[in-house]
Amino acid sequence: MTAILLDIILLIAGLAILLLGGDWLVRSAVALAKKSGIPALIIGLTVVAFGTSAPEMVVSAVAALSNAPGLAIGNIVGSNIANTFLVLGIPALIAPLATRATGVRRNALIALGASFLFIGLTWDRVLSLSDGIILAAGIVAYIAYLGWTAFKAKADPAVAEMADIEHMDAVPISPLKIALCLVGGVIALPLGANLIVEGGTGLADVLGVPEAVVGLTVLALGTSLPELATSLVAAMRRQVDMAIGNVIGSNIFNLFAVGGITGITAGAALGGAPVDGEFFRLDYWVMLAAAGVIAGLALSRRALGRAAGGVLFAAYCAYIAALGIMNLT
Repeated sequence: MTAILLDIILLIAGLAILLLGGDWLVRSAVALAKKSGIPALIIGLTVVAFGTSAPEMVVSAVAALSNAPGLAIGNIVGSNIANTFLVLGIPALIAPLATRATGVRRNALIALGASFLFIGLTWDRVLSLSDGIILAAGIVAYIAYLGWTAFKAKADPAVAEMADIEHMDAVPISPLKIALCLVGGVIALPLGANLIVEGGTGLADVLGVPEAVVGLTVLALGTSLPELATSLVAAMRRQVDMAIGNVIGSNIFNLFAVGGITGITAGAALGGAPVDGEFFRLDYWVMLAAAGVIAGLALSRRALGRAAGGVLFAAYCAYIAALGIMNLT
């Protein structure tokens, strides 16, 4: 019991430090960019876009390098599942989420395609250096495409969210505060990631379950909390385009950016990150189904109402229950 409690504390502390470090890093980088006179759109498409994914990228890279690939891959797959079923399901219970905004259908199809690509690249049971490069190229191409559509004055909610940097009212102003936040973020990210990996591997060992299960559940849910908070606020303010755009964009970044950095890091240092065959039994297909549901809703232009939100939330609960049955029996 003492060992489990210690591992849980390490996980919680690591998540808190990781998310706090990511926030410091983004705010200080935004402040530096604004002081340099860089347009908000460029800041959003670069600093904010990659900065908000930094916690997931760092923790997956550290996990892969620490011989815990199950945590790394589980974080990516589990986050996408949680984003779709939980982060969209709960806000939909508050207010219907529209799918008619410009860019939602396109981004939903990109997220579905990215899911197929990720599964295809890891079909040989390894996320290699070449796989990582392909995924990284995907996020670069996606960001470039978002920039192109934005400059053509298309109201894409994914672009609007990343370009909306004025809501960061706590952005540091003085050079000293910017430096402190920047250094704090750079230190906090790897520190939090190491605590998460240590706690996650320890918890998996004590419970007798694969590390992937911890990545798919505890770690994925923890790193999805910012998206859940953002979507809940958006739903309460009836900014429904922002809510669904936030989730779809996050899923694309998880697969391309987080998957890319994991493959490149593990591939360069260890020859690749092994992908447990257990992912092919349930988790990959749930992730693919989740992406298909959002794409189907977007293409049909049907709003995600309260009934559908309840179904998504129930689906996430069923998925967690299935994981428990498969791994604890």
